[in-house]
Amino acid sequence: MRALVVEDDGRISRFIEKGLREASYVVELADNGETGLRLALGGGYDAIVLDLMLPGRDGFSVLRSIRQAGVATPVICLTARDGVDDRVRGLDLGADDYLAKPFSFAELLARLRALLRRGTALASNTIVVADLTIDVASRRVERGGRRIDLSAREFALLECLGRGAGQVLSRTMLLERVWDMNQDPMTNVIDVHINRLRRKVDHGFGRPLIHTIRGVGYVLREESE
Repeated sequence: MRALVVEDDGRISRFIEKGLREASYVVELADNGETGLRLALGGGYDAIVLDLMLPGRDGFSVLRSIRQAGVATPVICLTARDGVDDRVRGLDLGADDYLAKPFSFAELLARLRALLRRGTALASNTIVVADLTIDVASRRVERGGRRIDLSAREFALLECLGRGAGQVLSRTMLLERVWDMNQDPMTNVIDVHINRLRRKVDHGFGRPLIHTIRGVGYVLREESE
């Protein structure tokens, strides 16, 4: 899962970033509205945590702009002001949820999980490729009716491949979506995790589903005879 956190208070943004990373999110930070809007419009996020009281372009303006641009990513708004008018305004502009500061990280994480379960930004919570089933909500993977246990990172990688099933995903795309944006593109971390996935997802199941397209990237698909 990828999350964008738009918050100008460095202490709060680092607090959220640390918690989300521990929950296996890939996190990108923006400390002002202009940067937050640019990143949000770039897409690719599963959720956005947006502070409303930003310097310059405030969170209300960011929210209005991304919804006008057709970005449907779930947005949780944060603010130090707990007034009803602010909540109503944010929700009317397209916010999916609202959390007043100070807040517990456990509550923020629970609200993110609830939003993702609704499928606002996900076409489906279940991905099926041949006899492989990936249940995003429960984080359960089965192939041929057999349960497959994956680490958090392995699951994130498989989910990414599953959502792009049939499409070749480059190493750069996988690094951006599953790992940190500043990950060294020459690292072998993808190769290591792909090999682990193959041992768990393909080994002993007959036809492989994870394929290497030499010089391009990886694809999850069922090969015909």
